[in-house]
Amino acid sequence: MSRLTANTRTVVKHNYALITEDSYVGSVMPGWENVDIRVVINPDMGAFISQHLIKLNNKSKVKDKTISTQVCYYVISGKCKFTVGGKTEQLTQGGYVYIPIGQDYEIKGQSKAELVAFYQPYEYLEGHDLPKVYFGNSNKVKKELYLNDPQLHMQYLLPDNLSMDFGVNIFTYNTGGNLPFVETHIMEHGLLYLQGEGIYRLDNDYYHVTKGDTIWMAPYCPQWFTAMGKQDAVYIYCKNVNRHSIPQ
Repeated sequence: MSRLTANTRTVVKHNYALITEDSYVGSVMPGWENVDIRVVINPDMGAFISQHLIKLNNKSKVKDKTISTQVCYYVISGKCKFTVGGKTEQLTQGGYVYIPIGQDYEIKGQSKAELVAFYQPYEYLEGHDLPKVYFGNSNKVKKELYLNDPQLHMQYLLPDNLSMDFGVNIFTYNTGGNLPFVETHIMEHGLLYLQGEGIYRLDNDYYHVTKGDTIWMAPYCPQWFTAMGKQDAVYIYCKNVNRHSIPQ
């Protein structure tokens, strides 16, 4: 049976977007060979950040460089190799690498692999050095209670120091868990659902969200989430941190 191709859950508004897999469109990037890449968040939609969904295979090769924008790559599934800062590491599911500005790097596919990448322009802070290249694996990062709620667990993937103006976290909600209030804040988010499903409030609208969905939230967009279904809900997201909110 054919489906009506005009149907999608994708919604794009001035201060938020829900981008679903059925509406992803591929892009071509210089220096990226045999790579399926989808640009799902970008400044052209009014965002400050960018978010890419990436599929690699054993023929995939990437040569790129960060100039004024830092990036964090997270491996959703499969495995690949990253070379950056004179160091090469194989990353498997849950592995990630943070690449600061001014770094040449390479990626080589070793099998079918899926990654998400978060990009944000870097803002210097006087008296602090640039951040360093950082490799890690979320499977080794402690889950901490969020706001002392036993149903909410946060993993902070990147170092917590003032040289960093960028955070990447994984938020796990046990089934039935929910944010204890509607958040409205200066931080912008790019977000990808890794597991489970639930209901997300964006501005004054409510949406069913599930694994594979991308969400962009502009600063001050009211937001709230509750987990539903039989699995815990898990998403990875980025945010801006540790800088003044007014021009200096």
